[in-house]
Amino acid sequence: MSTYILSISAVFLGSLIVYIFKPSNQKVLKLLLAFSGAFLLAITIFNLLPEVFEDHNFAKQTGIWIMIGILLQKVLEYFSKGAEHGHIHINKKTKKVPVLLFFSLGIHAILEGFPIHNTDGILVGIIVHKIPVAMILTTFLFKTEIKRPVIIIVLILFALMTPIGTLIAENFSSVQNYYKEITALVIGIFLHVSTTILFESNEGHTFNVTKLIVILVATVMAYFI
Repeated sequence: MSTYILSISAVFLGSLIVYIFKPSNQKVLKLLLAFSGAFLLAITIFNLLPEVFEDHNFAKQTGIWIMIGILLQKVLEYFSKGAEHGHIHINKKTKKVPVLLFFSLGIHAILEGFPIHNTDGILVGIIVHKIPVAMILTTFLFKTEIKRPVIIIVLILFALMTPIGTLIAENFSSVQNYYKEITALVIGIFLHVSTTILFESNEGHTFNVTKLIVILVATVMAYFI
């Protein structure tokens, strides 16, 4: 139960930060994204990759599923416009919920919930990743003309997506039978999202040095999770 509560709380925490503090410093948000990207990448490499490659007889098939995950995330980003790594382009005059955006984010969130119950540390990685994503999503929604009650419903639905993925993974044997394949798929998604965040170009040498320090700190922390 605590797993579900924590993954839901990550979205609400990100939204609450935006609602209360209304952060406007983009550099701070980019550093937070860099931290989350590095942390997610490190958790994926330290925890998920060794798990799926335990069976050396199926190593190549596992690699295929990882590539499918990378390509799937690329397709999802066509609809989400890169919301998973900090880029959302919504018409500020719109009064309608961007359905394709939330459909894409929903699939991403459900899939990332699958390995949580079976892999140490991945929950922390997802929480760290979801907080800045929720902040960005909430910020952009508040800038539109969508009614506040609708925004709240959308954020609640978004918060529930990852727990739904975990619930499916825990209770459906048909999914459990393909756990490694699905986990490899999720690894591909995580690799694409995290590396996109980390390798985005930034303005200024000083900012790049700060970002490097943030990445190193996140990597060391992930190692000891």
